[in-house]
Amino acid sequence: MSIYTKTGDNGTTGLFGGTRVGKDSQIIDVLGNIDELNASIGILISTSSITPDIKELLVHTQNKMFEIGTIVANPAKYQSETNFNEEHINHLELLIDKYESLIEPLSNFILPGGCPIAANLHLTRAICRKLERSLVTFRNTGSNKFVNELKYLNRLSDLLFVLARFVNKVENVPETIWKG
Repeated sequence: MSIYTKTGDNGTTGLFGGTRVGKDSQIIDVLGNIDELNASIGILISTSSITPDIKELLVHTQNKMFEIGTIVANPAKYQSETNFNEEHINHLELLIDKYESLIEPLSNFILPGGCPIAANLHLTRAICRKLERSLVTFRNTGSNKFVNELKYLNRLSDLLFVLARFVNKVENVPETIWKG
């Protein structure tokens, strides 16, 4: 089977069950942002100097992004409350607390950057926030509530920020304070 089907040449794409929607629809925007976040995480995972524990965490996160994509693409089959729950959110909160305890408290705004891994973590955080915003917009169309998915993405972006700060500390790269 070829990768190209030509069915999208008219600006539409297929969802689960065969429904066709415009490639500019809100659901495709959300799914595209999930894909972009997953690709950005893939870049981080491919970095040879990333620690095994952070790599494992990022691979786990990629799997969670596929779960969210499945829920978004077929909300009738997957009920958010049963497939994505508070346990996932609590897990991220524990990780945030763990890594935050290893860095100095933040007393100023910092500019995204630092070592290459930290800079990519900041970029991935920004992409996660974009996904979160697009999911809110899609949710507001009445398609589904996505309560737990939105909580997860909110915590995930916080975790990515904390990980960027942690990596900069480990790499002994000072953070750049915003001078507004």
